[in-house]
Parts: sequence; structure tokens; C-alpha cells
Amino acid sequence: MPPRAQTLAGSRLGRLAQRPSASPSEDQGAGEERCELCNEPIPTEHRHLLDVSAGELRCACRACSLLFDRPAASEGQLRLIGDRRLRLLDFELTDLAWEQLQIPVEMAFFHFNSEQERVMAFYPSPAGPTESLLGLEAWAELELANPVLEEMEANVESLLVNRAKGARSYYLVPIDECYALVGLIRTRWKGLSGGAEVWEEIGRFFEGLDRRSKARGESAASELTPGGSPSDTQANVAAAGAAERRSAWRT
Repeated sequence: MPPRAQTLAGSRLGRLAQRPSASPSEDQGAGEERCELCNEPIPTEHRHLLDVSAGELRCACRACSLLFDRPAASEGQLRLIGDRRLRLLDFELTDLAWEQLQIPVEMAFFHFNSEQERVMAFYPSPAGPTESLLGLEAWAELELANPVLEEMEANVESLLVNRAKGARSYYLVPIDECYALVGLIRTRWKGLSGGAEVWEEIGRFFEGLDRRSKARGESAASELTPGGSPSDTQANVAAAGAAERRSAWRT
């Protein structure tokens, strides 16, 4: 069965793509975006709600976000997307296991959809988020190898996988981070290979994600320098990931 593109407005994807690199001055002057519940102006950096049935993101101001902080609000129809970001240092995904997932590209994100009652896989493309319908029989084995996936909150959290150009990075992130990556690729991709500019932007996206993510896994302890702290670990992990990607982008 061929892959299927998920519908999400191009303008929304474009705005999400701008979020990771938005400057404070841009944030203060962002009067174009408004809360989709009360119509109040909102800054560039704001929370999102997920319309579970429609699979659509809605921008929300702080006040409206607080109304949906519990799953029982709106009977679960609108879910507040959280802000937990984990870089999974000890995540186990061999090349063979990746092939068995049958994802046609080297980046993808996975989340449990409560409406469909199954894990769904999407990959970013110039057309937007595209669902892989090639089968996820290997997912159960992936969960057994990586118990952290049991923590993934249905609908609003995703496993984000980056294996492009030799990278081997895995994250548990809010689903709007995945759509920000999709928006970046959709709005900046040129030609068949994407062009140098989009790959530089992708590199910056993951560098920013590393800085904002907490390291998870036994390997995190080994990253500490003598007398170091967890924040040192996070900085070291981000720096190592950035160096790894810069080397990969050049190949």
C-alpha cells in the first residue's frame, strides 16, 4: 500500500518550522498568531492542543492551556501537548530492526493514536507528514528492547528517530516538535536532494533539540566530567551530537 500524506495546513507547518530559531525580538512582535480558543494574541513560543479526532494542532494561550492540563478536560478530545524532551542515549535500534520497520527514509516519528488504537509511523517529506503504511510488525520487539517507550504518552508524545547521513539519534518529544521538523523540510526542501540549506537547517534543528533535551540512559553518567553536574551532562551530550552531525552533513 502506498504511503499517505497527512493533512496539516501548510501555513501551520511553516509557523511551526520557525519556532526553534525564533529570536526574542521576533517573539515579542508576533502579533499574527492568536489563541484558537479565545482569539487572544500569543507569542511565537506558545503551547499547543491536539484535537485527537481530527489529528490537528491548535495554538493556545497560557490561560487556555491551563484549562486542558488534565486528560479529563473536554473528555479527552483536546489534549495539551507537554514539554518533556528526552534524548535516549541507550536506545537500541539496529540497522536490521530499522529495515524491518520498513520506513522508506532515514527520519521518522512514531506515536500511539488512541482513535486508531495502534502505533502510527510518519516521516517528513516535501509534501508534509507522510504516514508509512508498510507495516509495524517489528514495533513490539522495539518496545521489548526499549522499555522507555512504555512511558510515551498516547497522542501527544512521539519517538523521533534521526538516522540521516550517518546519525543515530533518538528522542522522546512532544509531537509538535516532530511537526516543526516536518514544516522545516516542507518549506525549505529544493530539488531531489533538498539542497545544502535545508540540511544545515535540519542540523540546527537537532542541535537545538539536544540543548533542550534531558539525557536519558546509563550512558548519561559516563558523560559527566569529574565534579560535573547533570546540566554538564546535557551540554556535553548536545556538543557531542552537534559534532557528530556536522561531520555527517559534510559527507
